[in-house]
Amino acid sequence: MSPSSNGDSPLSVGTMTGGGVHGNLVRQFPVPNRDFTIEIPPPQHMMASSNGVHALKSPSALKSARPPHFSREGILGSAQKARNLSQSSDNRPDSVSNDIKTQSGDEGMNPLKRRNTGADTGVDYPRRRATIAVGALPSPYAHVVSRRQWPLATPMRTTVETDFGRWGLRQCEVCRSRKSRCDGTKPKCKLCTELGAECVYREPGIKLDAGDKLILERLGRIESLLQMNMVGGSNGMGGMGHNSPNMSNGTGLSGDNLLSLANGDPSFVSVIPSGGLGTWSASNNGNISTMPKVHTNAALHLLQWPMIRDLVSRPYDPQILLQLEMAREPLHSLTKTPCVDLSNTNAYIEAYFERVNVWYACVNPYTWRSHYRIALSNGFREGPESCIVLLVLALGQASLRGSISRIVPHEDPPGLQYFTAAWSLLPGMMTSNSVLAAQCHLLAAAYLFYLVRPLEAWNLLCTTSTKLQLLLMTPNRVPADQRELSERIYWNTLLFESDLLAELDLPHSGVIAFEENVGLPCGFDGDEQESVGRDDLWYFLAEIALRRLLNRVSQLIYSKDSMASTTSLEPVASELDFQLTQWYENLPLPLQFPFTRSMLPDPVQTVLRLRFYACRTIIYRPYILAVLDNEQAVLDPAVRDSCTKCLEASIRQLEHILAHHAGHMPYLWQGALSIVSQTLLIMGATMSPSLNSILCSLVPRREMIDQIIADVIMEIERYSVLSPSLSLSAEIIKEAEVRRRTFLST
Repeated sequence: MSPSSNGDSPLSVGTMTGGGVHGNLVRQFPVPNRDFTIEIPPPQHMMASSNGVHALKSPSALKSARPPHFSREGILGSAQKARNLSQSSDNRPDSVSNDIKTQSGDEGMNPLKRRNTGADTGVDYPRRRATIAVGALPSPYAHVVSRRQWPLATPMRTTVETDFGRWGLRQCEVCRSRKSRCDGTKPKCKLCTELGAECVYREPGIKLDAGDKLILERLGRIESLLQMNMVGGSNGMGGMGHNSPNMSNGTGLSGDNLLSLANGDPSFVSVIPSGGLGTWSASNNGNISTMPKVHTNAALHLLQWPMIRDLVSRPYDPQILLQLEMAREPLHSLTKTPCVDLSNTNAYIEAYFERVNVWYACVNPYTWRSHYRIALSNGFREGPESCIVLLVLALGQASLRGSISRIVPHEDPPGLQYFTAAWSLLPGMMTSNSVLAAQCHLLAAAYLFYLVRPLEAWNLLCTTSTKLQLLLMTPNRVPADQRELSERIYWNTLLFESDLLAELDLPHSGVIAFEENVGLPCGFDGDEQESVGRDDLWYFLAEIALRRLLNRVSQLIYSKDSMASTTSLEPVASELDFQLTQWYENLPLPLQFPFTRSMLPDPVQTVLRLRFYACRTIIYRPYILAVLDNEQAVLDPAVRDSCTKCLEASIRQLEHILAHHAGHMPYLWQGALSIVSQTLLIMGATMSPSLNSILCSLVPRREMIDQIIADVIMEIERYSVLSPSLSLSAEIIKEAEVRRRTFLST
């Protein structure tokens, strides 16, 4: 099933009402069993052989049935849907907006289809075949249960054709050049003896079939890439390279990254940092599904693009957002003596499990009553249980007030009294290395995300990461009854750290090193009668898969100065878009959002749809840069098609700006910067004649573009009081809009 960009998703129609999806986020579909897998490995040329893709595996605590379309194949698609880039893509599913169209006999329409070279079309003479084992090339989509089960070398037998020649079994070089028959006499043939020439025999010529030629071609390109990069060779796309920010010593391209990018233009040359290959291997470990240490994916990097940089009066260092957050004043209320009102706790607890736990899935509804009894017996003054209960109350009360951007300025945010009380207990949790102590820090970080305090949240996430690493270094350090909880805390830490690393140049905590040792969350054990809420897990699983795909995009497209050409980018972007489509198609039906142009009543579907379009935008964003740098680039149909996909995804994120409120509990700061980057992209597109014509084809009226930008500016201004980094972002897009209108009017 391929969703349409202009209509309802076929799998979504009928599930909005019959699937049991309601605004209170309570879902009644079962959780997966321990054999569940939700990862689709990227092709061998786009992943590390042993670490490139983590097969997300569920533990096997529960044996309940799984909902349709959410089985072993997983959210990102089935590993059984084998897909080789060297083959024709006539059988490839359409992309999400039916943008990739194949025509019979037209190979140029598909960037993944290779043309036969002239050498393949000549007359072949009868030849003998010899079947030999020629190395290790595992199928790109061989089903993977665990990365550790993928050997670096999988024996494969390939047939090569041995051409013994028209002139006999052996022919020297002199006779071959003169096209004369060679008698094959050694050490010299008759002709070489007569001519007094050196007689050199070479091995019988080998005639390779198309598959073997493709293998050798790729290996040759990789070898040349390595040789060029080791001497520091680099190239840019037109004039873009000199305008891109320089890369410091950080993550370069691993061998697998080079392999993935070598499938396109043979003129492709990437940039290797001065530290050489594998500079950051200790942290990255060859995994392309983690955020690179150095990348150009942050929102403010767009201010260095052609046309867009003319919309601001002065250049901005991309590090300015981090500097503003570091200089921010701390929360003064945390120094006050906590005063807690316990008169309405039931309502806040119920609100937490209905509105908050769906995003984090890190509080066990079956053990909650036990935690609450322990906290109550301690007077909420000591112990991890007291801290957890207070943080749940803080988040529950906050969820009842809606978006924090609509709270009256200078009014204490909801839940702050409970958070202040929990904050006084955190020093005791700081020195404890238990799973519950890690849970306390994660929940505290969640409330700080709600307060739009990204740097403070990152500090707590680092503490959480440290505790997790100590626990995961030896598996038996985690009690058996807390392993499910530790897995959920781990994935939360990884998800939100990746979100922050996408926008801020922060140190990596190192939690990624344990990724392949941590299973996929499955379900909490417990008595249904003791439950105070449902264990909502499907969104959490979907977000894990999508975040890993987003990180993969950053690794393959943004972890270097620029792609060498749009031709080199084409197969990479096409493959990432295919994986995004597979992610959508394998969502469980209650989460599978429709592709209508209207707002959705379900907040989970709303957030997933926004995250989907954000991922699609950054996959194709380099094509916008190519056209802004050189207007003639749009004459290439592939470039124009990719620009259309990017701009359509940007419009879909901004056309209903209030839809972002659905994710304001966990994602307000991250979502706001995503909004800013898409707005800058659209502003720059309106200043390009060719991109502006594409934009106008995506909206009913041209005036809608100006209205969308005006609505975004008004919304971001509401956020400006919440964070200095968002305040600067609001100033930037306001100034940019004034300059854009001046530019268009003149």
